[in-house]
Amino acid sequence: MTQLVHLFVFDGLSDWEPGFAIAGINNPELQQKPLRFAVHVVAEHSKPVVTAGGLRIQPDSTLATLNPQDSGMLILSGGTAWDRAENASAADKAKEFLNAGTPVAAICGATAGLARAGVLDTRKHTSNAREYLEATGYRGGALYRDEPAITDQNLITASAMAPLEFARAIFARLEIYTPAVLDAWYKLFSTRKPEYFGALMAAASKSA
Repeated sequence: MTQLVHLFVFDGLSDWEPGFAIAGINNPELQQKPLRFAVHVVAEHSKPVVTAGGLRIQPDSTLATLNPQDSGMLILSGGTAWDRAENASAADKAKEFLNAGTPVAAICGATAGLARAGVLDTRKHTSNAREYLEATGYRGGALYRDEPAITDQNLITASAMAPLEFARAIFARLEIYTPAVLDAWYKLFSTRKPEYFGALMAAASKSA
């Protein structure tokens, strides 16, 4: 049975940041069979939102109706709304997810939102820069790691400059790809060497 992975959307969403992740989750050619996950879009309201890139997205449901037990993961992308201390309801929902044992993945500005909510005070994490999170006044500075992406206690955090590593961490946590597929996928996009495309197709055929 296919389980939903929930992507939180809002006006001004940095739409390029979750691109690798949502495309990979919804890619049936690379996943182990049967398909385990599919992306479902949630927002604070049911009205369409417009991303930073001008894409108009119609949410499938609202945060208020989202139950962690009905989800495989909550994905939070960046955007300037987080720096205005908006999206507090999404940060609260992330806390609810983590308390229920359901994974959360946050990139760029979303990490600042989680910092303000106290989520990063007890978990190793990363972000755009140490100083970026320090500006929130959070208490988790000792747990900051200067890495593209990091996973700790069901929480994935990533820098805005690391959407590829963000996606890799999400795929690894959800276990939607075999290790061979995940390795070839990452090497293809990180090195841009064509030989890894052949390795990716060969690994994917074995997992079908």
